[in-house]
Amino acid sequence: MSDDGHDGDGDHGRGGDHGRGSDHGRNDRRGDRRYGRGTDGGAGGGRNRSAGHPPSRGRKPQGARSGQQRGRGAGTGGGQQRHSADPARQVAYDVLRAVTDEDAYANLVLPERLRDRRVGGRDAAFATELAYGTLRWQGTYDRIVGACVDRALSELDPPVLDALRLGTHQLLALRVPPHAAVSTTVDLVRRRISEGAGRFVNAVLRKVERHDLDGWTAELAPTRDDDLAGYVAFRHGHPAWIVRAFRDALGPEADGDALEACLRANNEPAPVALAVRPGRGEVSELLDAGAEPARWSPIGATLTSGDPGRLAAVRSGRAGVQDEGSQLVTLALAAVPVDGPDERWLDMCAGPGGKAAVLGGLVGGQGGRLLAVEQHVHRARLVEQALSGDPSEHEVLVADATEGPWPDEDFDRVLLDAPCSGLGALRRRPEARWRRTPADVGELRPLQAALLLEAARSVRPGGVVAYVTCTPHLAETATIVDDVLRKRDDMERIDARPYLPGVPDLGDGPDVQLWPHVHGTDAMYLALLRRTG
Repeated sequence: MSDDGHDGDGDHGRGGDHGRGSDHGRNDRRGDRRYGRGTDGGAGGGRNRSAGHPPSRGRKPQGARSGQQRGRGAGTGGGQQRHSADPARQVAYDVLRAVTDEDAYANLVLPERLRDRRVGGRDAAFATELAYGTLRWQGTYDRIVGACVDRALSELDPPVLDALRLGTHQLLALRVPPHAAVSTTVDLVRRRISEGAGRFVNAVLRKVERHDLDGWTAELAPTRDDDLAGYVAFRHGHPAWIVRAFRDALGPEADGDALEACLRANNEPAPVALAVRPGRGEVSELLDAGAEPARWSPIGATLTSGDPGRLAAVRSGRAGVQDEGSQLVTLALAAVPVDGPDERWLDMCAGPGGKAAVLGGLVGGQGGRLLAVEQHVHRARLVEQALSGDPSEHEVLVADATEGPWPDEDFDRVLLDAPCSGLGALRRRPEARWRRTPADVGELRPLQAALLLEAARSVRPGGVVAYVTCTPHLAETATIVDDVLRKRDDMERIDARPYLPGVPDLGDGPDVQLWPHVHGTDAMYLALLRRTG
């Protein structure tokens, strides 16, 4: 469960998928099976071997699990027995196909496929790692597969390329025995595509297994000393332009090790962070249900395992799934002192409602009122759901926040969780890094600036604006604030660091940039601005 389809908060990808990354196999000739000429490699995939899940550390691989079906012989010897692709791999492959062909979001498709195939427990966890891991590392795996075939990846049929990516992930990133990684992938392709495709995939994966990831890095990537961004982009599965953006945001004092730590964190599963809605729930209820205290947020908790929907507080709306960074920036806005009245708060881009639920409870507790604005009707409904049960006075308004239908200087506090590239939540949306392009950032800048100018118009003198994004890209964060402040000499920055009490390593200020590898949160950015006149 989640506010916006992932275990975070806010639609950090608002503004649309303005362009896809390189989907190397996309074409409309689905019936043209272009697997490529046979490459070197043994028949493989047809022997009766373990096709199970990766063994636990220190244990020998287990044999085939009970209930696995046996099918026809797979190699050149048709009478040999082989294991069928297990449900976890079938689910993972389904997800890859939906992402490639339908531009689907993996975090939305995966739960559906798990339910459809009745996969749970360890199998569901394995399917999740297969799907998410393959998507995270797609660019690196495509470079490796490209080195093992005799044609451009664009000439491969997309279903075959997705299967090669899936097999490569098992060979290079998981503790799946190589024979099992190859044989189960070949079996899946033979059942889902054709025998000819299976032979091709077998030959290519035999080439892939010649090296581990370090070996392929040495062969295909630039050296770390010659091109740090190019090296870590390959080694940690990120587009080079995103690596450069993260390096710039980390600052000149950050070395290559810090950059690599940041990228590694993007490849780790994000924790399921929970937030109680002020005035409706208590953290103790989440802790009693098995969650652990959040590291920094006084309204937060972390669920280390299981479905958050099983918690009564989540089901009833007293709590919700919300990244701890989202909690912290929302609470920071509420903590800044203001002179005079403090009873009218505005959430300008409220969908899907996680931050609005926190703000509504806080302002309601002091007798105030929240206006939550969302341009899209379906997202406005999500905001209404998040605020449902909140005893405070609030209104959800469907409107374009760049032209707010309210008077000047009408609000005491304004939250602008601006549409952004979402690069700060890459660990939650594994395919996003390959869909986003530098052009997306450029297209979003005018909207972000227009919204912040409208926030400045809407807040009263002495009131506070929080400009928030879930991206560390400087073109979407500090430079937007700089541009607006040059146009509005009646706005000034506030040092945001004191309003995230107890959170370490917040830099030199006045703005705050959170990091997954430092704070365990999404890479949320916060600037606090006060209107002076």
